[in-house]
Amino acid sequence: MARESIKARDRKKERMVARYAAKRAELKAAGDWEGLDKLPRSSSKVRLRNRCKLTGRPKGYMRKFGISRVTFREMATDGKIPGIRKASW
Repeated sequence: MARESIKARDRKKERMVARYAAKRAELKAAGDWEGLDKLPRSSSKVRLRNRCKLTGRPKGYMRKFGISRVTFREMATDGKIPGIRKASW
């Protein structure tokens, strides 16, 4: 489980990326690289890290579900994810 401060920092970065997205696109289209340099570093989408929505785990992230592989496995075995069940043959 990730610390709350790390999860809060990532949420703050997500808000900053959303706030500056239009301005960054406009500056990129105009080719104004000096203007892009003056924007905050964390406003770049590249600086975001995919994390599990429930635990905050940064590794083993499954993009389709938005959770980590560990959480996915627990929820799948408990039957909490519709249409997913453990294979057996």
